[in-house]
Amino acid sequence: MSMHFKIPSATPGPARKRVRKAVFPVAGLGTRFLPATKAVPKEMLPIIDRPLIQYAVDEAREAGIEELIFITGRGKTAIVEHFDTAFELEATMKDRAKALEILEPTRIQPGNLLTVRQQVPLGLGHAIWCARAVVGDEPFAVLLPDELMIGAPGCLRQMVDAYDMLGGNLVSVLEVPEEEVSSYGVIAPGWRDGALTEVKGLVEKPRREDAPSNLIISGRYILQPEVMRTLETQEKGAGGEIQLTDAMARMVGDQPFHAVTFAGRRFDCGSKAGFVEATLTLALERADLAADVRAIMQKLLDRPGADSVPATGLGAVLASAA
Repeated sequence: MSMHFKIPSATPGPARKRVRKAVFPVAGLGTRFLPATKAVPKEMLPIIDRPLIQYAVDEAREAGIEELIFITGRGKTAIVEHFDTAFELEATMKDRAKALEILEPTRIQPGNLLTVRQQVPLGLGHAIWCARAVVGDEPFAVLLPDELMIGAPGCLRQMVDAYDMLGGNLVSVLEVPEEEVSSYGVIAPGWRDGALTEVKGLVEKPRREDAPSNLIISGRYILQPEVMRTLETQEKGAGGEIQLTDAMARMVGDQPFHAVTFAGRRFDCGSKAGFVEATLTLALERADLAADVRAIMQKLLDRPGADSVPATGLGAVLASAA
């Protein structure tokens, strides 16, 4: 599947720098998943047999990203080790004639993974700013691993396709019910053409009655390096943190801003329910697991009181197994 965009009044411009770098903010404490995340980074919690961070890295590589920048904190070394060579493991697997292809997605070319320490958790905007020296003067992508995006092509690939035509800054968006907008960053839309929307403004976690739309930012960004200078003077916003959305809002009007409505599925793996929903949904799509998982879920549906499960979220996943 390929994305096709029509650009209103598009005009040729100077050659754009390719998006080669991606920033992964992985310094969060994962308090919503305690005690599981006391010693294990939440980004390493598995959806079936792949940690969350692996899904995000795979998505970035599909989009042509060459350089991976992890914004880490204390206790996050397991994330880097996941993408390192495990000599003992590989030697043992070879001795036992086990195939090593399953480890291929975890291999990173030497020098293509960099880490930057965020010493104090001051918010997403601050985490991105910590990568300023590594990003330099290039456009870069941002992927939030908590947002598991499943599509073909992937979300960032869809955005890179749009960037190659539009340049500027882009965010991925999804439509949500109006009662949910207060939990997210929301765009103020201009013209819309298919999957593309002009961004005329951005608001972080607005009240429902103040929200400019129901189009929420869904954890994927392509940004110009100038955002780093904006973040240097960005004051704290919602939640007492330095919000990336607030910094981007200050740039609207000075640089092109567009949104790409993601053609795919999003799972909020920052919540326990979303994490379980992602696990069940993806398990039902795997040939090696679907039959067994469907049988297990059918047992759950047949148990007393199963009729009371609402047909939304996890309830919808359970019902789909019937």
